[in-house]
Amino acid sequence: MNEIAIGDLSEFADQDHRILAVGALEVGIFRRGKKLYAYENRCPHYGGPVCQGKIFNRVVETLASDQSSTGLKFAKEENLVCPWHGYEFNLVTGCHPGDPRLKLRALDVRVDKGQVYLRVPG
Repeated sequence: MNEIAIGDLSEFADQDHRILAVGALEVGIFRRGKKLYAYENRCPHYGGPVCQGKIFNRVVETLASDQSSTGLKFAKEENLVCPWHGYEFNLVTGCHPGDPRLKLRALDVRVDKGQVYLRVPG
């Protein structure tokens, strides 16, 4: 693995993301507060550009004690939605909410003295 500097933390706005080309690899970098998440821009379903998808709060169905539906609501966790086929992935874990075996390929990203570093295969 190689570690490369990809910019100052100030270049990554909170609640935003960007797609970077690192050699032949495309990487999506997502900032949520002080945390950064990095994923290969490739959906495990069919290879689509997942990091170019929309981000939505996950929709969950609420159930009564008899297990009947009481409606839908937005949860706190955010899902990244692949633009090709609508597969969703938790933005923090990279996992598909219905099948945790389907997972985005995460890359290590860290901040040191205001500089953002990404570890990429090399």
